[in-house]
Amino acid sequence: MTVQTERPPSGPAGVRKSDDEGSGGPKQRAASRTGALVPYLLLLPACAATVLLLGWPLLKDLLLSFQNLNMTQLIQHVTEWNGVDNYQETLTSEHFWRVTLRSILFAAVNVGLIMILGTLIGLLLARLGKWMRFTLLTGLVLAWAMPIVAATTVYKWLFAERFGVVNWVLDKLGWHSMADYSWTSSQMSTFFVVTLLIVWMSIPFVAINLYAATTTIPKELYEAASLDGAGAWRSFTTVTMPFLRPFLYATTFLEIIWVFKAFVQVYVYNQGGPDRLTEILPVYAYVEGVGNQHYGMGAAIAVLTILIMLGLTSYYLRIVLKQGEDEL
Repeated sequence: MTVQTERPPSGPAGVRKSDDEGSGGPKQRAASRTGALVPYLLLLPACAATVLLLGWPLLKDLLLSFQNLNMTQLIQHVTEWNGVDNYQETLTSEHFWRVTLRSILFAAVNVGLIMILGTLIGLLLARLGKWMRFTLLTGLVLAWAMPIVAATTVYKWLFAERFGVVNWVLDKLGWHSMADYSWTSSQMSTFFVVTLLIVWMSIPFVAINLYAATTTIPKELYEAASLDGAGAWRSFTTVTMPFLRPFLYATTFLEIIWVFKAFVQVYVYNQGGPDRLTEILPVYAYVEGVGNQHYGMGAAIAVLTILIMLGLTSYYLRIVLKQGEDEL
């Protein structure tokens, strides 16, 4: 008796069936393609809002920078193109380069102080007890949440010439020459107050971020370092810093941008005075554009400010992107 066994079909039909089974079938492939599109669909509203709120104003500013627009043209709705004249006049202005150098130094000093003090306070938060940490975090959040104009106004009151608390305290401590001192009378004193304000408002962001980063460090690493005979400094450099480095790079990048465009603090406190000696690039663009009614010139300065800021942050941007690629 002969027993016949059924063999699988051969030829193209069998191959197609095998391919369909291996790839999961048409329905599964369609579902896979749909799933791949979901992240992009979720990002679409945010991208659309970014283009609408940032891209369109930036494009309008760029077009305005190639125009000769003052109050007369604005009232008459006349568009007068002048090419690169605004950029040429700005780049050949000695005052523009003085303001640019001043802005870079101002940002460097502020960011340096913010990162050093913010890092120290963030590490302190990790060492404090529960209630002390809660109290300090509450104070940091309140300082961070205060509106910029309100905070600047408070600092104007604190450093007021006749009735300011700071002058009164300094006078009581023996510095009688400070009783009626005007903090807005010189470049250095004005920058001192503005720097104090910006650092005070920025430290909470850095400190809270760094404290959050320390909570991700496994305690076993500190125990292993202690068993190896590592002291406090060596544990900090070999365990803590490698974990904090990506956060420090990203936070520094954000702080450079935030400080470089600190228009409100400088302008509200002393309008870039005295004698325009405390103008930084955002204030300079506003004074030339709105104050002097040279709107095309102000737009050109704003575009150049963005380019300078991108140049300054490009190095940190590369580091941040490289850190993200390494983590992947």
